[in-house]
Amino acid sequence: MSQIYKSLTSGPVPPTVPTSFVTQDGTAVPAANILIVNGIDSNENNDNGIISKGGVVGTGTSNEVDIVLTNRATGQVTTTDATPTTIITFPMGATPRVCSMTGYVTVRVPATNEGASYFYDAAFKTDGAAATEIGTEYPTTFEDATLATADITISASGNNVILQVVGVAATTINWDGILEFRQVT
Repeated sequence: MSQIYKSLTSGPVPPTVPTSFVTQDGTAVPAANILIVNGIDSNENNDNGIISKGGVVGTGTSNEVDIVLTNRATGQVTTTDATPTTIITFPMGATPRVCSMTGYVTVRVPATNEGASYFYDAAFKTDGAAATEIGTEYPTTFEDATLATADITISASGNNVILQVVGVAATTINWDGILEFRQVT
């Protein structure tokens, strides 16, 4: 067996390792050559719908970068009866604004694998203290027959927008919802 020796002074030069990663909100610095990268969602407002954050200023951790999908809220819940149950609470905030909202909720009954999907569009405003519904439309509903009494609602409560689901009596149902918004202040 033959071996080839090549010294580092004349041989392959190791690649340059980045020492910092600049994001839109802070700079991340790897610790022991480790950089943590997360993907998350947030209800903070950003016209592009996505922002990168990094370092102590952006994420609170010096070796972390977060890629954040903004202008959204998500939630999951399981119901076992027909009681209205909150899946997403969206705080409207202290600044007066108007929000256009759209989203959907997907449903599965684990015992039977039946399902449903609900789509909605809504508009809300706040004076900074109380939210008011401008209008809501539920344009599309797809349901297996056993879920005909299941439903979703979106409404204002205090200074929040509340997305609720209504299950079926004596039936375990898993719900997953998303709310996306655009706003003007």
